[in-house]
Amino acid sequence: MLQFTPKEMVKIRQKTSPALISQIIEENKVILNSETLVPPDARATWNLYYFCPNHGVRLTWDRYKPTEHLCAVDGEILTGEPYDGAWWRGLNGLNAKACNDLGLLWQITQQRTYLTKVKEILLGYAEFYPGYEEHGGIPYNGPGKANSQTLCEANCNIDFARGYDFIKDNLTAKQREYIEQRLLREGAEFLMQHRSDQLHNHEMKISATIGVIGLIINEPRFIDFAVNTPYGLTYQLEHGMKGEGLWFEGSIHYHYYALQALLNFEKLAHKTQYSLKSHPNFHTMLAFPLKLLINTGDFPRLNDCIAGQEKLNHHHLFEFAYNQFKDPLFASALKNIYLSKERNNIEALLYGVDTLPDAPLLSCQSFHAEQSGITIMYQESGDNMLLVKHSPYGGEHDHYDRLGLILSRNGKEILPDLGTTGYGAELHYGYYKNTLTHNTLAVDQENQPPATPSVNHYNQQDNFTWLDVQTDWCGEQPEVDSHTIVQWDTDAYKDVRFRRQLLWLGDIAIEFNHVHNPHNKPLDLVWHIRGMHAGLDEDNQCVNPMTGPLARMIGCHGRVINDSLSLDYHIENDSDFHQQMLVNQDVQLLRGYAPDNPAVRNLAYSIVRSEEKHLQVAVVHNLTSGSVVSVSNLAWLETGLSFDLKRDQQVQHVDISYDNGEVCFS
Repeated sequence: MLQFTPKEMVKIRQKTSPALISQIIEENKVILNSETLVPPDARATWNLYYFCPNHGVRLTWDRYKPTEHLCAVDGEILTGEPYDGAWWRGLNGLNAKACNDLGLLWQITQQRTYLTKVKEILLGYAEFYPGYEEHGGIPYNGPGKANSQTLCEANCNIDFARGYDFIKDNLTAKQREYIEQRLLREGAEFLMQHRSDQLHNHEMKISATIGVIGLIINEPRFIDFAVNTPYGLTYQLEHGMKGEGLWFEGSIHYHYYALQALLNFEKLAHKTQYSLKSHPNFHTMLAFPLKLLINTGDFPRLNDCIAGQEKLNHHHLFEFAYNQFKDPLFASALKNIYLSKERNNIEALLYGVDTLPDAPLLSCQSFHAEQSGITIMYQESGDNMLLVKHSPYGGEHDHYDRLGLILSRNGKEILPDLGTTGYGAELHYGYYKNTLTHNTLAVDQENQPPATPSVNHYNQQDNFTWLDVQTDWCGEQPEVDSHTIVQWDTDAYKDVRFRRQLLWLGDIAIEFNHVHNPHNKPLDLVWHIRGMHAGLDEDNQCVNPMTGPLARMIGCHGRVINDSLSLDYHIENDSDFHQQMLVNQDVQLLRGYAPDNPAVRNLAYSIVRSEEKHLQVAVVHNLTSGSVVSVSNLAWLETGLSFDLKRDQQVQHVDISYDNGEVCFS
């Protein structure tokens, strides 16, 4: 066995608790308690098809119902494709996981039940794998054999390889050759053929699997391909991390997903010449996202992030990382993780230190990462937060929402980022991934093309923070070294400039939006609030004028604003939320409701619409607990802003300079 020496295995057995053994058995009971089933042909497709098309929630997988797929929201039974193929992909995943988990149980307990099950699974796949036909058709992805994308192939094969390592000393020479030649080598060769020349989390996963197989079967050619070739692990580590430390795709989920691949390789390679731990970007990538926790206790759902993936639950990374680096920051990450569950898992058993040190909890902090393009403004006393996304375009997993906002009050999101759902569900491309379903600017109801925002000024003081950011679509679009599909409209945004300035006072956030629209395109400035409109009946009921992703909006009402308007929202189990909108020209205000995530409830949308060449809209977000807040006498000057800010009976005059970002209160 490569993964652990006999001495290490003795220690692992001594540390293993009966509770952990019971947990591993429970997690694999579907495979343990049923006849070993391996697909005889390439019928498995994609796990992200296994979502309800109406609610965007994952379907309930049943081992004994491969043609019936239950939506837990309303009990609907879905049949046929794409659900049947996705069911088989689920089975492949469970079989692969069982190889790794039950192989470990065999080493710990020496109960032959576990050895027998892993052997059956591996021999079964070795029988059929060479005959699986290549198939695919998944957007952005290469093909698979057992599954329909190269990424899924890698995810299954790495668990097959680790499970094989746990039991290979108990196999006959003939069985070892059969599994190595027909499954592991066949899989590695296929992955090498289909790894793409691009920066991507997929290529990290694919390379890691090739490298792990190479280490386990002692094939240097596989290891060299995985580690040293262009677009291999070292190349991805050096080129995929951008700025202060964020993975170029801009999704914190995919940042750690790429790292998961790297650590899967490192757990076998850390004692060898192939270890990558000393690369400075390794530690930086582990540490950087921990600065981005927001005051909900989660990561923001920036870009592609399926509900649940925003959680800090990466014990599979930080147990190994703390053991290797002894960084107190990683001990803090583990302390946060184990607030909600026991430290009773395989990663802690195999890779964790015996006793974690006392460490402070991680919490939301104000933070400005200009190159990575995320700014967080936080008030601890009120537990209020504003996040601004001004990151460069990140390729496939990006959402088209430059200068988008997330706003939370008292630890709860008020203006959320919705993330997304399973990519095979209509709601992913049809709704969640689009510009109009984010708190930003959309032109002609189309998606923003790639752009690289810039920071004009960032000024953080004790009593305020000022951020001045802008983006435009005036020249050549930025490109990334990653495969993309054009899902935006370059002509719609041609020559448009969008500048968003934000004044953060802790319990008040004021945004000033400037849009230069030289071709008089239809503009939509969007805010969606996790609540219900108050006073909606004061507006005129209207037919939904939207034809893009918000064509599904219901309860539409409209009115004209030409000065100032207060908007109120009822928030479930909390006090009302208040906004004030200020404009210096006639604009249309459209309000209605469209899906939250999951799509079992709705959000309140407020959209300012205009076709003027110059649009200026200010919005005051009142995060106080009961104070009356308003802005008056707002002057949009060439050199800055001037206005009066009233809080209850107290009035302050505010002057802001564009040149240096100075904010003066009098």
